[in-house]
Amino acid sequence: MLRAVLLFPLLCLALLHPSFSAWAAMEIQVVGGGASQIAVAMVPFQAAPDQPMPALTDIAGKDLERSGQFRRVDVSGVQPPFSPAQVNYDVWRNKGADALVIGQVAALPGGRFDVRFYLLDVVRQTQLAAFSYDISPNQWRATAHQIADIVHEKLTGIPGAFGSRIAYVQKRGSQFELKVADADGQNPRTVMRSVEPVISPRLSPDGGRVAYVSFEDKKPIVYVQSLKDGSRRKVAAFKGSNSAPAWAPDGRRLAVVLTRDEASQIYLINADGSGLTRLTRGGNLDTEPVFSPDGKTLYFTSDRGGSAQIYQMPVSGGEPRRVSFNGRYNASPAVSPDGRYLAYINREEGRFRVALHELATGQMRVLTDTERDESPSFAPNGQAVLYATVLGRQGILGAVTLDGKTRTRLSESGVDAREPAWGQ
Repeated sequence: MLRAVLLFPLLCLALLHPSFSAWAAMEIQVVGGGASQIAVAMVPFQAAPDQPMPALTDIAGKDLERSGQFRRVDVSGVQPPFSPAQVNYDVWRNKGADALVIGQVAALPGGRFDVRFYLLDVVRQTQLAAFSYDISPNQWRATAHQIADIVHEKLTGIPGAFGSRIAYVQKRGSQFELKVADADGQNPRTVMRSVEPVISPRLSPDGGRVAYVSFEDKKPIVYVQSLKDGSRRKVAAFKGSNSAPAWAPDGRRLAVVLTRDEASQIYLINADGSGLTRLTRGGNLDTEPVFSPDGKTLYFTSDRGGSAQIYQMPVSGGEPRRVSFNGRYNASPAVSPDGRYLAYINREEGRFRVALHELATGQMRVLTDTERDESPSFAPNGQAVLYATVLGRQGILGAVTLDGKTRTRLSESGVDAREPAWGQ
């Protein structure tokens, strides 16, 4: 049955470890890189006394490396410039740099810092960007991510997504924890915890709320929780199962999967729990809905053709149309922000892997080389896909670029991570 197959990766992850170690920082491992990378020299900024660590350029530099589109140039052996007037472009051109990032950090009253940074084109010997920030220590990492976002956009023409956040579930001992963290897995914040399973977190389009499914009442119920004050409400708590929430692009409605009338079917509901409307009908299992960027189309998984495949239908109603045809199992769709691609889980020879499907042509290619992938989710800039997988016997998070050449693993020793979602 489709439901049993869809839940199999989650159940396997839940059974892996009877106990876990104490909390440790999430580690990042980057494998591979793009064929043509931009060489960026990240010169450590002129430092202020008692500034936070690691350095801004270290955080931003690692962000850029994770994208697969950049490589850092060795900056040792050179008198570091801190302002454009101090730059000798010939020196940096000889080091093979295409671009140069420099700056200063100065202490301000009240424990704050003044951060100034400059992005310079070494080849054209011109300044591409200059920004300054008045920040508190707890804005340190966010500022580094913003610097990386600016560098990414100025040098590639595509906004960065390093300042975005991810939501995911950790299993620690007998406890489930819903986390929201920076895109690099740092600064994790526990949104809620329960001894009962928590699944399917989804960040709202504005990043201010998270929808998820909790079994704390001994059945699956959909909640929406504010990330600002922690308040939450039950949005779907009907008889039977309530699952798979997906935000509409305007943040006003959710698509949910309910069994209140018959087998799993897709409904629309307002974010406050009112205005329930049924979309799909029949004895088949319809699940895992996701909206197109314009909010007019839903993609979802269904067994209506005899096996798990991806379908689409208008949000206004109509006949579903099958989208996926490569293989007998394709599930868990995610739509790219520009609407060009679907990412989903393709099963081939018993391996569950992330696949990328171009909607205009129907062409599909597999992006990962692991065996038990689940829950794909696009970066806000559409340049990478976040997913969960199993490495050894541990559930970890992974990210892969759309060309499949750069893969990032995020893991915490002794703790299982699963059910990721990328948001603003």
